[in-house]
Formats: sequence, structure tokens, C-alpha cells
Amino acid sequence: MAIDLKSLSQHQLNELINRAESRKHELAKEKVSKAREKVVAILKAEGISLEELFGGRSPGRKTRRPATPKFRNPADHAQTWSGRGKRPRWFNAALAAGKKEKDLLI
Repeated sequence: MAIDLKSLSQHQLNELINRAESRKHELAKEKVSKAREKVVAILKAEGISLEELFGGRSPGRKTRRPATPKFRNPADHAQTWSGRGKRPRWFNAALAAGKKEKDLLI
């Protein structure tokens, strides 16, 4: 099935690319589906459930503990920050007021 690419217009080329990418995604989904079916068949033949095999969690997913706080607001001790993510407003305000990061450590 040879296609003469030189005879195609820009629109026809774009359409061909879109169709090819769509088919590529379909084939990838089919491959995953077939692999999943094989795994389920093997587990069924062995009498094992997916939950037993992976300990009740989905494979590849890991649970993460909340980060422990490293900084505390001197004005309100209930407000803490782990040092991850965007800085809280109280942290930026304390730095602007002349405090240093080490002054806010727990």
C-alpha cells in the first residue's frame, strides 16, 4: 500500500497524518487490552485475584504520607508549612517583615 505523498495537498497530508495517529492510538489501546486479558486469564487459572496479587492497591500507585511541617507562623501556631509547594502568605509576610527562614523553623 504505497501512497504517493508528492501528489497530496497540504490538507490531504494533514488528514492522512491525523488518521494515522488515530489508528496508532487504537492499536496501542488494543495491545493493552489484550495484555490485560492475558493477565486476568492467568490470575483466574491460578485462582488469584488482582487485589491479592498487588495487596489491595492498583499497581504503580503509591500512597504518600503528608509532609511533616518544618515552619510555623509565629503569630498563629496553628499555621504551619512543610516547605513544599507555594509559600503561604504568612511566610512571605514574615520574610518581608525582616524574619529569616531559620527564625520560622519549628
